[in-house]
Amino acid sequence: MATMLRAHSEHATWRDYLELTKPRVVMLMLITSLVGMFLATRAGVPWTVLLFGNLGIGLCAGAAAAVNHVVDRRIDSIMARTHKRPVTAGRVSPVAALTFALLLAIAGMSLLMVFTNELAAWLTLASLLGYAVIYTGFLKRATPQNIVIGGLAGAAPPLLGWVAVTGHLSAEPLLLVLIIFAWTPPHFWALAIHRKAEYAKADIPMLPVTHGEHYTKVHILLYTLVMFAVTLLPYAIHMSGPLYLVCALLLGGRFLHWAWVLYRDSKPHAAINTFKYSIWYLFLLFIALLADHYLLLNI
Repeated sequence: MATMLRAHSEHATWRDYLELTKPRVVMLMLITSLVGMFLATRAGVPWTVLLFGNLGIGLCAGAAAAVNHVVDRRIDSIMARTHKRPVTAGRVSPVAALTFALLLAIAGMSLLMVFTNELAAWLTLASLLGYAVIYTGFLKRATPQNIVIGGLAGAAPPLLGWVAVTGHLSAEPLLLVLIIFAWTPPHFWALAIHRKAEYAKADIPMLPVTHGEHYTKVHILLYTLVMFAVTLLPYAIHMSGPLYLVCALLLGGRFLHWAWVLYRDSKPHAAINTFKYSIWYLFLLFIALLADHYLLLNI
């Protein structure tokens, strides 16, 4: 496999292969995975699980991203933000990218099997296949609800982190999954509005293309309200304390503000600004969960 990888990537650099893994997306996923790990225990997380568990999850996420580059290369060639991606630009061949994805997946699964537990490994594999095969290969081109249904795969990391530590499922990590699941549609549909013309040109049935911008903005607002309510549940079930509640209210209130601004079309570039805020929102919300967890431990 390594020989095949070299043969098809003579003009590629290590940066091209790093780009295949979508490192910024994977980094955000690993932050939620880390939070899931730390929330799972009142004792410290074993360093082997912390290091190799997250590395395994990250490698599998990178493998799914590399498959996405291959499957979406025609779409990427049409869209301004993606037309210079390694596979689309011809710096990495599809065969080399898929081989690289396979190596990453095998390495990631091996680490999870050895240093965490079988349940964490199989759930990670299911998440990989959900994104790379079900969402990228089918749902993305089949329905305007693609990001809603396919959002489960991207919502899995906190559950994977939790299970890597505990070895079993419980309500708390499923609630963390639900938060990201509810966050995904307003996050992605805001970007889809901003890139509506390009999705239409690529013949991808994103909601703004099939149902129009107003319909999409209404649904962004509705999903943001649902997300806001879901983010209060950790406090309601005593999973978190007052610090998290205050942060969830403030951060969620700001998200609702942007969703309303987008709905009313009252500011220029509202769609892309909503999208950008949504990334910071998820990052800060999970950091607040973590900070609250350790504050409660010290009371």
